Formats: sequence, C-alpha cells, structure tokens
Amino acid sequence: MRISERAHRIEPFWVMEVAKAAAQKAREVEHTDRPVVFLNIGEPDFSAPPRVQQAAQATIAAGHTQYTPALGLDALRQTISGWYASRFGLQVPASRIVVTAGASAALQLACLALVDRGDEVLMPDPSYPCNRHFVSAAEGTPVLLPTTAEERFQLSAAKVAAAWGPQTRGVLLASPSNPTGTSIDPAELAGILQVVRSHGGITLIDEIYLGLSHDAAFGQSALALGDDVISINSFSKYFNMTGWRLGWLVVPESLTPVLERLAQNLYICASTVSQLAALACFEPESLAEYERRRAEFKARRDHVIPALNEMGLTVPVAPDGAFYAWADCSAACQKLGLKDSWAFAQAALEQAHVAITPGRDFGHAETARFVRLSTANSMAELHTALARLKAWLQP
Repeated sequence: MRISERAHRIEPFWVMEVAKAAAQKAREVEHTDRPVVFLNIGEPDFSAPPRVQQAAQATIAAGHTQYTPALGLDALRQTISGWYASRFGLQVPASRIVVTAGASAALQLACLALVDRGDEVLMPDPSYPCNRHFVSAAEGTPVLLPTTAEERFQLSAAKVAAAWGPQTRGVLLASPSNPTGTSIDPAELAGILQVVRSHGGITLIDEIYLGLSHDAAFGQSALALGDDVISINSFSKYFNMTGWRLGWLVVPESLTPVLERLAQNLYICASTVSQLAALACFEPESLAEYERRRAEFKARRDHVIPALNEMGLTVPVAPDGAFYAWADCSAACQKLGLKDSWAFAQAALEQAHVAITPGRDFGHAETARFVRLSTANSMAELHTALARLKAWLQP
C-alpha cells in the first residue's frame, strides 16, 4: 500500500514511544519495591473536579448527547468569554471563540485555514513537536529557530525579523512553553507582533498552559495585544480534562465562518458531553479547586527545580508556568559514559525506574543535551523519583 508523502513527513511522537517503554518496564517491576515513577507524560495527575464530573453524568442521564453547532455551544462560548473578562480583564466576544475537539483540533483548523503549500512558519527550537507537524500536515514548512537560555528558550523580535523570508507566513509561539515551562517576555512578544504585522503575517500562540502561570509578569494572554492575535487554548491542562478532548480558539471575527466550515466537514463538532460538563469548570466551587491545584503545581516546581540543580541536572531557566523542568543532563551523561539524553532517559528507566522524556522530540537545538521531566505528579511520587535519581547519579 502506498503511503502519502504527507504521512512520511510526520515523525513518531517520541514521548509516546517512551511511554510504551515505560509501561513495559512498569509491568516488569509492578510487584517489586521499586515500581516505575512516571515523570514523562505532560498530564495533570488530578481528574476533573466533582462538579464537572457530576455535570457529565447528568448530561448523559438526560440524554443530551446530540450534535452541537460546529462552533460549539453558545452557552460555552459565552462562558469562556466571561472567563477572559474575570481572569484577565479582557473583552473577548463569544463570536470570536471557536470550541474544538481539543487544542490539537484548534491547531489543525488554524493551519488549514491560514497555511498554504510552501508557506513557512517560524517556531522556537525547542518546542512542542505536534505544533510543527500541524504545519507540515497543512503542506506548510515549519522553520525551527534555535533559542538559548538567555532568550528563555523563546523567539525574539530580532530573530524573527532576521529569519523572515519571501515564503514566511507567520509565527507559531507557545507561552508558557512545552517543554521548558517558560513564557515569552511581554515586551519581546510585543516586538515580535510588530515584526509580524509589518510583513502582513499571522501570529498563532499556544496558550494552553496560561492558566498554570506562576508569575504575574508573564501570566497575561497575548490577546491583550490586538484582535489579530490567534490564541489556542484547552481544557486539558489548567482544567484537568485531558481525555475529554476539548479546546478552543480565539480568532479575528472574519475568520470564524471559515473555521466553522472546516469544522463542519472535519469533525462536525466537539463532544457534546464534554462541552456541557465544561460549563461547570467556571462555577465558583470548581474555580476555587483549580486555584488550589495551581498552588500545588507551584509547590511541586519549587521543590523539584532546586533538587535537580543540586544533583547536576541543571535547569538553566526556572519555569514560570506549566509543569515541566527542562534539564541539562550533559554533565551526567559524561559522568555515566552515556551518549546523549536519549541514552540517559533509557538508563534512568532501567536503573532508577524513573520515566523521563529525552529532548529529541522537541527540536534540534542542543536537544540531545536535555531531558524533560513532568512535575504533574504527587509530591510523594516526586520525592521518590528525586531520591532515586540522586542515588543513581551520586552513589
């Protein structure tokens, strides 16, 4: 059977390949005193709060499971609009909000609507791998620009201006970022937008971790910078609904009917049950619980980052959001005689029974030196993982 060139261009999602190896090791050591601790997957260990679960059960019991409009339930779009007003002080009309089947569908819709064959989209290296694959699937070309710790592993206005060419269509950013947990400095982001606007380009920004910002200097939406910014968001991370597959886009009003047409044809609508349940995310009881959990994520970060630095897994930029540590393992590799972060992650799984993610998924700019650890696990599990890694690295 002949496979399309498009499919050949999409690399494996190595995070998931590592997850399979970790699951196999977990089965092997399940009944020992050293079960595997999973720090590899970027998924909150919290489930949806009680009110959300109750809303889903009531929805199913009432038989409210028919299709919704392709743009999403009007009530949910209005509620998300209200959240932008109460959380960020932004007036984002519901008419600009498109509810999607997860942030993945949001990115797919945006790329299909705005990227043509041969268009180049500038992105930071390192960055979340699926973002560049959405560009490729739309026949565009992702252009990864190497970043440094001094740049917070984010693009700069100067770097965007220098890389802009005749085929450049725009930029795809993420703030806070996966894998680094770092956000774009607000002044730098404003400068990037100025460059993009001067070329008539598009600015896409992945804000799915925005609710998990831990620093007021960074915890504001890029939507405050203008109606031409396209923001991708999700119920997966801050709202703890990963498997519910629900997200949204905020787009210029003129783009809404275009995305509606695409959504109608690609997947009809997002899950009705998930949409109706998500209304309960914004109830006071749920929001209070989300803020309690956000504080817990911050406490985990504050414990893990110093511990990693102490054992030689240096985190060059402290994450200001999300739940990741982007740690340089090159010194540890040299000490252990390991080639790169891929070998380091394999050895950590085999010898310490700690599953972490090697950097190869996230780009090419020195990613062989880095591993990503997810702190989206209980404090008890994090203590165990850190103790094992320290004993392994500093016997």
